[in-house]
Amino acid sequence: MEATGRSALYVCCVLLILTEVSSEFIHIPSLVHHGIEGKSVLLSVETRFPLEDVEIQGTWSHTRPSGTRTTLEDEGDYHLNLNIQFHNQTGLVIKEERTVHVTVDVPVSSPVIQKSPSYAVVEDKGNATLTCSVKRGTRVVFQWLRDNQALGASDRYHFTQDSSTLFISTVRKEDKGTYHCVASNAVSQGQHSRALDLNVYYGPYNLGVNSDQGLRTGEVFTINPGELIFFECQADSNPPNSYVWISKSHNTTVVIAEGPRLEMRSYRLAQAEEYLCRAFNNVTQKQDEAQFTLVVASLGTGKEKHTQEGNSFSPLAAIVVSSLFIIGSILLFYLRKTCNPKRVLMSIYNRPLSEQKRPHRSGHEDATEDFGIYEFVSIPGKMESAQASCRSLARLESVQDIHTTIYDVIRHVPETPSHSLLN
Repeated sequence: MEATGRSALYVCCVLLILTEVSSEFIHIPSLVHHGIEGKSVLLSVETRFPLEDVEIQGTWSHTRPSGTRTTLEDEGDYHLNLNIQFHNQTGLVIKEERTVHVTVDVPVSSPVIQKSPSYAVVEDKGNATLTCSVKRGTRVVFQWLRDNQALGASDRYHFTQDSSTLFISTVRKEDKGTYHCVASNAVSQGQHSRALDLNVYYGPYNLGVNSDQGLRTGEVFTINPGELIFFECQADSNPPNSYVWISKSHNTTVVIAEGPRLEMRSYRLAQAEEYLCRAFNNVTQKQDEAQFTLVVASLGTGKEKHTQEGNSFSPLAAIVVSSLFIIGSILLFYLRKTCNPKRVLMSIYNRPLSEQKRPHRSGHEDATEDFGIYEFVSIPGKMESAQASCRSLARLESVQDIHTTIYDVIRHVPETPSHSLLN
Protein backbone atom coordinates (compact mmCIF):
# COMPACT_ATOMS: atom_id res chain seq x y z
CA MET A 1 0.00 0.00 0.00
CA GLU A 2 2.83 2.34 0.83
CA ALA A 3 4.54 1.65 -2.51
CA THR A 4 1.31 2.14 -4.40
CA GLY A 5 0.71 5.45 -2.67
CA ARG A 6 4.20 6.66 -3.50
CA SER A 7 3.73 5.76 -7.21
CA ALA A 8 0.44 7.56 -7.37
CA LEU A 9 1.97 10.60 -5.72
CA TYR A 10 4.88 10.57 -8.22
CA VAL A 11 2.54 10.36 -11.22
CA CYS A 12 0.46 13.25 -9.87
CA CYS A 13 3.55 15.39 -9.35
CA VAL A 14 4.79 14.69 -12.89
CA LEU A 15 1.42 15.55 -14.36
CA LEU A 16 1.28 18.70 -12.26
CA ILE A 17 4.72 19.76 -13.41
CA LEU A 18 3.95 18.99 -17.05
CA THR A 19 0.65 20.85 -16.81
CA GLU A 20 2.27 23.91 -15.33
CA VAL A 21 5.18 23.88 -17.77
CA SER A 22 3.29 22.94 -20.93
CA SER A 23 1.88 26.47 -21.28
CA GLU A 24 5.43 27.80 -21.55
CA PHE A 25 6.95 25.21 -23.86
CA ILE A 26 6.52 27.36 -26.99
CA HIS A 27 5.71 31.02 -27.69
CA ILE A 28 4.73 32.80 -30.90
CA PRO A 29 5.44 36.61 -30.75
CA SER A 30 2.63 37.54 -33.13
CA LEU A 31 -0.43 35.61 -34.20
CA VAL A 32 -1.07 37.99 -37.17
CA HIS A 33 1.48 38.76 -39.88
CA HIS A 34 1.08 41.28 -42.72
CA GLY A 35 3.10 40.18 -45.70
CA ILE A 36 4.00 42.13 -48.82
CA GLU A 37 3.58 40.55 -52.21
CA GLY A 38 6.90 39.28 -53.51
CA LYS A 39 8.55 39.30 -50.07
CA SER A 40 9.01 36.48 -47.58
CA VAL A 41 7.30 36.22 -44.21
CA LEU A 42 8.96 34.61 -41.19
CA LEU A 43 6.68 32.85 -38.72
CA SER A 44 8.91 32.52 -35.69
CA VAL A 45 8.36 30.11 -32.77
CA GLU A 46 10.20 30.41 -29.50
CA THR A 47 10.85 27.38 -27.24
CA ARG A 48 11.07 27.47 -23.47
CA PHE A 49 13.15 24.30 -22.96
CA PRO A 50 16.59 23.03 -23.98
CA LEU A 51 16.39 21.52 -27.43
CA GLU A 52 19.07 18.89 -26.72
CA ASP A 53 16.85 17.22 -24.10
CA VAL A 54 13.85 16.69 -26.38
CA GLU A 55 12.81 15.29 -29.69
CA ILE A 56 10.40 17.47 -31.67
CA GLN A 57 8.14 16.55 -34.55
CA GLY A 58 5.98 19.27 -36.11
CA THR A 59 4.14 20.34 -39.25
CA TRP A 60 2.66 23.57 -40.70
CA SER A 61 -0.58 23.42 -42.60
CA HIS A 62 -2.27 26.26 -44.49
CA THR A 63 -5.99 26.85 -44.68
CA ARG A 64 -7.20 29.01 -47.50
CA PRO A 65 -10.33 31.09 -47.19
CA SER A 66 -12.12 28.34 -49.14
CA GLY A 67 -11.32 25.89 -46.37
CA THR A 68 -8.97 23.53 -48.23
CA ARG A 69 -5.79 22.57 -46.42
CA THR A 70 -2.41 22.88 -48.09
CA THR A 71 1.23 23.46 -47.27
CA LEU A 72 1.68 26.38 -49.73
CA GLU A 73 2.98 29.67 -48.45
CA ASP A 74 0.13 32.02 -49.19
CA GLU A 75 -2.42 34.15 -47.42
CA GLY A 76 -4.62 32.47 -44.87
CA ASP A 77 -4.40 30.66 -41.52
CA TYR A 78 -1.26 28.66 -40.72
CA HIS A 79 -1.65 25.84 -38.19
CA LEU A 80 1.31 24.53 -36.21
CA ASN A 81 1.24 21.02 -34.69
CA LEU A 82 4.15 19.98 -32.42
CA ASN A 83 4.94 16.68 -30.69
CA ILE A 84 7.55 17.13 -27.96
CA GLN A 85 9.12 14.04 -26.40
CA PHE A 86 11.53 14.44 -23.46
CA HIS A 87 14.42 11.97 -23.38
CA ASN A 88 14.27 11.47 -19.62
CA GLN A 89 10.55 10.74 -19.74
CA THR A 90 10.06 7.59 -21.78
CA GLY A 91 6.77 7.47 -23.54
CA LEU A 92 5.78 11.01 -22.48
CA VAL A 93 4.85 13.18 -25.48
CA ILE A 94 3.66 16.80 -25.20
CA LYS A 95 1.48 18.15 -28.02
CA GLU A 96 1.32 21.87 -28.84
CA GLU A 97 -0.90 23.61 -31.44
CA ARG A 98 -0.90 27.23 -32.59
CA THR A 99 -2.63 29.17 -35.42
CA VAL A 100 -1.09 32.21 -37.13
CA HIS A 101 -3.04 34.40 -39.55
CA VAL A 102 -1.07 35.78 -42.50
CA THR A 103 -2.22 38.48 -44.91
CA VAL A 104 -0.50 39.33 -48.15
CA ASP A 105 -1.10 42.83 -49.50
CA VAL A 106 0.02 44.88 -52.45
CA PRO A 107 1.39 48.35 -51.57
CA VAL A 108 -0.92 51.23 -52.46
CA SER A 109 -0.06 53.49 -55.38
CA SER A 110 -0.85 57.20 -55.47
CA PRO A 111 -4.62 57.69 -55.59
CA VAL A 112 -6.40 59.62 -58.32
CA ILE A 113 -9.46 61.73 -57.62
CA GLN A 114 -12.24 62.59 -60.06
CA LYS A 115 -15.49 64.47 -59.80
CA SER A 116 -18.80 64.46 -61.58
CA PRO A 117 -19.94 66.76 -63.00
CA SER A 118 -16.63 68.27 -64.02
CA TYR A 119 -18.03 71.82 -64.08
CA ALA A 120 -19.23 74.02 -61.23
CA VAL A 121 -22.43 73.06 -59.40
CA VAL A 122 -25.25 75.41 -58.50
CA GLU A 123 -26.16 75.38 -54.82
CA ASP A 124 -29.49 73.87 -53.77
CA LYS A 125 -29.94 72.51 -57.29
CA GLY A 126 -27.11 70.13 -58.17
CA ASN A 127 -25.30 67.11 -56.71
CA ALA A 128 -21.63 66.18 -56.80
CA THR A 129 -19.87 62.80 -56.88
CA LEU A 130 -16.18 62.43 -56.04
CA THR A 131 -14.35 59.15 -56.71
CA CYS A 132 -10.92 58.03 -55.47
CA SER A 133 -9.08 55.10 -57.08
CA VAL A 134 -5.64 53.43 -57.12
CA LYS A 135 -3.90 51.39 -59.79
CA ARG A 136 -2.25 49.04 -57.30
CA GLY A 137 -3.15 48.03 -53.80
CA THR A 138 -5.21 45.53 -51.87
CA ARG A 139 -7.63 46.09 -49.03
CA VAL A 140 -7.31 49.84 -49.55
CA VAL A 141 -8.87 52.19 -47.00
CA PHE A 142 -9.93 55.64 -48.26
CA GLN A 143 -10.39 58.86 -46.37
CA TRP A 144 -11.68 62.23 -47.61
CA LEU A 145 -10.47 65.72 -46.68
CA ARG A 146 -11.90 69.14 -47.50
CA ASP A 147 -9.54 72.04 -46.87
CA ASN A 148 -7.40 69.58 -44.84
CA GLN A 149 -10.34 68.71 -42.57
CA ALA A 150 -11.55 65.09 -42.37
CA LEU A 151 -15.07 64.43 -43.65
CA GLY A 152 -17.56 62.00 -42.17
CA ALA A 153 -20.96 60.70 -43.11
CA SER A 154 -23.91 63.10 -42.66
CA ASP A 155 -27.37 63.74 -44.04
CA ARG A 156 -25.81 65.16 -47.22
CA TYR A 157 -22.49 63.24 -47.30
CA HIS A 158 -22.72 59.58 -48.27
CA PHE A 159 -19.85 57.07 -48.75
CA THR A 160 -19.55 53.67 -50.38
CA GLN A 161 -18.54 50.69 -48.24
CA ASP A 162 -14.82 51.16 -48.84
CA SER A 163 -15.24 55.01 -48.82
CA SER A 164 -13.79 55.21 -52.31
CA THR A 165 -16.73 57.36 -53.45
CA LEU A 166 -18.20 60.48 -51.85
CA PHE A 167 -21.67 61.58 -52.87
CA ILE A 168 -22.87 65.11 -51.91
CA SER A 169 -26.61 65.80 -52.09
CA THR A 170 -27.52 68.60 -52.48
CA VAL A 171 -24.56 70.92 -52.85
CA ARG A 172 -24.40 74.07 -50.73
CA LYS A 173 -22.09 77.04 -50.37
CA GLU A 174 -20.04 75.41 -47.58
CA ASP A 175 -19.17 72.48 -49.88
CA LYS A 176 -16.99 74.77 -51.95
CA GLY A 177 -13.31 74.03 -51.30
CA THR A 178 -10.26 71.90 -52.03
CA TYR A 179 -10.65 68.12 -51.72
CA HIS A 180 -8.08 65.34 -51.21
CA CYS A 181 -8.43 61.61 -50.80
CA VAL A 182 -5.99 59.47 -48.81
CA ALA A 183 -5.43 55.78 -49.63
CA SER A 184 -3.71 53.29 -47.31
CA ASN A 185 -3.57 49.60 -46.31
CA ALA A 186 -1.78 47.41 -43.79
CA VAL A 187 1.57 47.63 -45.60
CA SER A 188 1.37 51.23 -46.92
CA GLN A 189 1.26 54.60 -45.25
CA GLY A 190 -1.36 57.12 -46.38
CA GLN A 191 -0.92 58.23 -49.97
CA HIS A 192 -2.47 61.63 -50.80
CA SER A 193 -4.07 62.45 -54.11
CA ARG A 194 -3.66 65.72 -55.91
CA ALA A 195 -5.93 68.57 -54.92
CA LEU A 196 -9.30 68.88 -56.61
CA ASP A 197 -11.37 72.06 -56.32
CA LEU A 198 -15.11 71.82 -56.12
CA ASN A 199 -16.58 75.04 -57.48
CA VAL A 200 -20.05 75.93 -56.21
CA TYR A 201 -22.15 78.80 -57.54
CA TYR A 202 -23.97 80.54 -54.68
CA GLY A 203 -25.27 83.84 -53.39
CA PRO A 204 -25.77 86.67 -53.04
CA TYR A 205 -25.31 86.65 -49.25
CA ASN A 206 -24.63 89.37 -46.65
CA LEU A 207 -25.45 92.30 -48.91
CA GLY A 208 -24.51 95.70 -47.47
CA VAL A 209 -23.99 99.37 -48.43
CA ASN A 210 -21.05 101.34 -47.02
CA SER A 211 -19.59 104.83 -47.42
CA ASP A 212 -16.63 106.73 -46.01
CA GLN A 213 -18.35 110.11 -46.35
CA GLY A 214 -20.85 111.75 -44.03
CA LEU A 215 -22.36 110.38 -40.86
CA ARG A 216 -24.01 106.98 -40.69
CA THR A 217 -26.71 106.06 -38.18
CA GLY A 218 -28.04 102.60 -38.90
CA GLU A 219 -29.24 102.70 -42.48
CA VAL A 220 -29.36 106.53 -42.63
CA PHE A 221 -26.49 108.48 -44.22
CA THR A 222 -26.21 112.23 -43.56
CA ILE A 223 -23.91 114.25 -45.83
CA ASN A 224 -23.00 117.88 -46.49
CA PRO A 225 -24.59 119.70 -49.43
CA GLY A 226 -22.41 119.66 -52.51
CA GLU A 227 -20.15 116.96 -51.11
CA LEU A 228 -18.84 114.30 -53.52
CA ILE A 229 -20.05 110.97 -52.11
CA PHE A 230 -19.15 107.35 -52.80
CA PHE A 231 -21.24 104.31 -51.91
CA GLU A 232 -20.03 100.71 -52.13
CA CYS A 233 -22.43 97.78 -52.49
CA GLN A 234 -20.92 94.39 -51.64
CA ALA A 235 -22.22 90.83 -51.24
CA ASP A 236 -20.75 87.34 -50.95
CA SER A 237 -21.45 85.62 -54.25
CA ASN A 238 -19.98 83.27 -56.84
CA PRO A 239 -19.80 84.34 -59.60
CA PRO A 240 -19.74 88.09 -58.80
CA ASN A 241 -23.10 89.84 -58.78
CA SER A 242 -24.41 92.51 -61.07
CA TYR A 243 -25.53 95.66 -59.20
CA VAL A 244 -28.02 98.44 -59.84
CA TRP A 245 -28.76 101.55 -57.75
CA ILE A 246 -32.40 102.55 -57.48
CA SER A 247 -34.04 105.74 -56.26
CA LYS A 248 -37.45 105.40 -54.61
CA SER A 249 -39.80 108.37 -54.67
CA HIS A 250 -43.60 108.60 -54.55
CA ASN A 251 -44.02 104.83 -54.93
CA THR A 252 -41.92 104.85 -58.07
CA THR A 253 -38.43 103.48 -58.65
CA VAL A 254 -35.79 104.79 -61.03
CA VAL A 255 -32.46 103.17 -61.85
CA ILE A 256 -29.82 105.84 -61.35
CA ALA A 257 -26.58 103.83 -61.74
CA GLU A 258 -25.14 100.37 -62.41
CA GLY A 259 -22.17 98.61 -60.90
CA PRO A 260 -20.97 98.09 -57.31
CA ARG A 261 -19.96 101.78 -56.88
CA LEU A 262 -22.21 104.85 -56.79
CA GLU A 263 -20.59 108.27 -57.17
CA MET A 264 -22.32 111.67 -57.34
CA ARG A 265 -22.63 115.01 -55.60
CA SER A 266 -25.21 115.47 -52.91
CA TYR A 267 -26.93 118.49 -54.46
CA ARG A 268 -28.25 116.18 -57.15
CA LEU A 269 -30.08 114.15 -54.55
CA ALA A 270 -33.31 115.03 -52.77
CA GLN A 271 -33.31 115.31 -49.00
CA ALA A 272 -34.46 112.30 -46.98
CA GLU A 273 -34.93 110.17 -50.06
CA GLU A 274 -34.79 106.40 -50.02
CA TYR A 275 -32.38 104.41 -52.15
CA LEU A 276 -31.52 100.76 -52.51
CA CYS A 277 -28.80 98.60 -54.00
CA ARG A 278 -29.93 95.44 -55.75
CA ALA A 279 -27.52 92.53 -56.28
CA PHE A 280 -28.34 89.78 -58.76
CA ASN A 281 -26.50 86.49 -59.44
CA ASN A 282 -27.00 85.57 -63.07
CA VAL A 283 -26.20 81.87 -62.46
CA THR A 284 -28.15 81.11 -59.29
CA GLN A 285 -30.92 83.48 -60.38
CA LYS A 286 -31.06 84.83 -56.84
CA GLN A 287 -31.09 88.47 -55.79
CA ASP A 288 -30.97 90.57 -52.64
CA GLU A 289 -31.60 94.25 -51.82
CA ALA A 290 -30.17 96.67 -49.27
CA GLN A 291 -32.19 99.82 -48.61
CA PHE A 292 -30.86 103.05 -47.09
CA THR A 293 -31.93 106.67 -46.58
CA LEU A 294 -29.87 109.68 -47.64
CA VAL A 295 -30.23 113.01 -45.80
CA VAL A 296 -28.56 116.18 -47.11
CA ALA A 297 -27.78 118.48 -44.19
CA SER A 298 -24.93 120.69 -43.09
CA LEU A 299 -22.48 118.82 -40.91
CA GLY A 300 -20.33 121.91 -40.25
CA THR A 301 -16.67 121.42 -40.94
CA GLY A 302 -17.00 117.71 -41.19
CA LYS A 303 -18.45 114.68 -39.60
CA GLU A 304 -15.84 114.96 -36.86
CA LYS A 305 -18.33 117.22 -35.05
CA HIS A 306 -20.86 114.41 -34.95
CA THR A 307 -18.72 111.59 -33.71
CA GLN A 308 -19.78 109.57 -30.74
CA GLU A 309 -17.04 111.08 -28.62
CA GLY A 310 -19.31 114.07 -27.83
CA ASN A 311 -16.75 116.66 -28.86
CA SER A 312 -18.79 119.70 -30.06
CA PHE A 313 -15.81 122.00 -30.63
CA SER A 314 -14.63 122.00 -34.23
CA PRO A 315 -10.90 121.57 -34.88
CA LEU A 316 -11.11 124.40 -37.46
CA ALA A 317 -12.65 126.74 -34.88
CA ALA A 318 -9.85 125.89 -32.50
CA ILE A 319 -7.31 126.76 -35.16
CA VAL A 320 -9.04 130.11 -35.86
CA VAL A 321 -9.17 131.04 -32.16
CA SER A 322 -5.55 130.09 -31.69
CA SER A 323 -4.53 132.14 -34.72
CA LEU A 324 -6.44 135.22 -33.48
CA PHE A 325 -4.86 134.90 -30.06
CA ILE A 326 -1.39 134.72 -31.56
CA ILE A 327 -2.04 137.73 -33.83
CA GLY A 328 -3.43 139.77 -30.91
CA SER A 329 -0.42 138.90 -28.79
CA ILE A 330 1.94 140.05 -31.54
CA LEU A 331 0.07 143.38 -31.97
CA LEU A 332 0.03 144.00 -28.23
CA PHE A 333 3.71 143.28 -28.04
CA TYR A 334 4.39 145.67 -30.93
CA LEU A 335 2.34 148.48 -29.31
CA ARG A 336 4.07 148.01 -26.00
CA LYS A 337 7.39 148.11 -27.79
CA THR A 338 6.68 151.28 -29.79
CA CYS A 339 4.56 153.22 -27.31
CA ASN A 340 5.08 152.10 -23.78
CA PRO A 341 2.01 153.29 -21.76
CA LYS A 342 3.83 152.76 -18.52
CA ARG A 343 6.64 155.02 -19.63
CA VAL A 344 4.19 157.79 -20.61
CA LEU A 345 2.33 157.59 -17.33
CA MET A 346 5.53 157.52 -15.36
CA SER A 347 6.80 160.61 -17.19
CA ILE A 348 3.59 162.44 -16.23
CA TYR A 349 3.47 161.40 -12.65
CA ASN A 350 7.19 161.96 -12.15
CA ARG A 351 6.82 165.71 -12.77
CA PRO A 352 7.43 168.08 -9.90
CA LEU A 353 4.56 168.27 -7.49
CA SER A 354 4.12 171.97 -8.17
CA GLU A 355 3.48 171.24 -11.83
CA GLN A 356 1.12 168.39 -11.15
CA LYS A 357 -0.97 170.54 -8.73
CA ARG A 358 -0.86 173.72 -10.77
CA PRO A 359 -4.38 175.15 -10.72
CA HIS A 360 -6.22 176.04 -13.85
CA ARG A 361 -5.72 179.66 -14.72
CA SER A 362 -8.48 181.69 -16.18
CA GLY A 363 -6.22 184.52 -17.41
CA HIS A 364 -7.25 187.09 -14.73
CA GLU A 365 -4.81 185.86 -12.10
CA ASP A 366 -1.37 187.24 -11.64
CA ALA A 367 0.53 186.53 -14.87
CA THR A 368 3.96 187.32 -13.61
CA GLU A 369 4.82 183.62 -13.43
CA ASP A 370 3.80 183.16 -17.05
CA PHE A 371 6.04 185.91 -18.28
CA GLY A 372 8.27 184.79 -21.10
CA ILE A 373 8.52 184.08 -24.80
CA TYR A 374 6.50 181.15 -26.11
CA GLU A 375 7.07 179.14 -29.26
CA PHE A 376 4.41 176.97 -30.80
CA VAL A 377 5.57 173.92 -32.67
CA SER A 378 2.95 172.24 -34.87
CA ILE A 379 2.66 168.43 -34.90
CA PRO A 380 0.58 167.09 -37.86
CA GLY A 381 -2.69 165.35 -37.05
CA LYS A 382 -1.65 162.26 -38.97
CA MET A 383 1.36 161.48 -36.90
CA GLU A 384 4.24 160.12 -38.91
CA SER A 385 6.05 158.68 -35.96
CA ALA A 386 4.35 156.89 -33.14
CA GLN A 387 7.43 157.42 -30.98
CA ALA A 388 7.38 161.24 -31.51
CA SER A 389 3.72 161.38 -30.59
CA CYS A 390 4.33 159.43 -27.43
CA ARG A 391 7.12 161.83 -26.41
CA SER A 392 4.87 164.80 -27.13
CA LEU A 393 2.10 163.29 -25.06
CA ALA A 394 4.50 162.87 -22.20
CA ARG A 395 5.22 166.66 -22.18
CA LEU A 396 1.59 167.80 -22.47
CA GLU A 397 -0.83 168.10 -19.61
CA SER A 398 -3.81 167.76 -21.95
CA VAL A 399 -4.12 165.81 -25.13
CA GLN A 400 -6.30 166.80 -28.01
CA ASP A 401 -7.96 164.45 -30.38
CA ILE A 402 -5.39 162.40 -32.29
CA HIS A 403 -6.86 163.50 -35.61
CA THR A 404 -6.41 167.27 -34.84
CA THR A 405 -3.32 169.49 -34.85
CA ILE A 406 -1.25 169.25 -31.66
CA TYR A 407 0.99 172.12 -30.56
CA ASP A 408 4.01 171.81 -28.37
CA VAL A 409 4.55 174.98 -26.31
CA ILE A 410 8.12 175.96 -25.52
CA ARG A 411 8.70 178.70 -22.97
CA HIS A 412 11.81 180.92 -23.14
CA VAL A 413 12.58 182.83 -19.97
CA PRO A 414 14.51 186.11 -20.67
CA GLU A 415 17.82 186.92 -19.07
CA THR A 416 17.99 189.00 -15.89
CA PRO A 417 17.95 192.43 -17.56
CA SER A 418 14.60 191.67 -19.07
CA HIS A 419 12.96 191.70 -15.62
CA SER A 420 13.12 195.55 -15.67
CA LEU A 421 10.20 195.51 -18.07
CA LEU A 422 7.98 194.33 -15.29
CA ASN A 423 8.75 197.28 -13.01
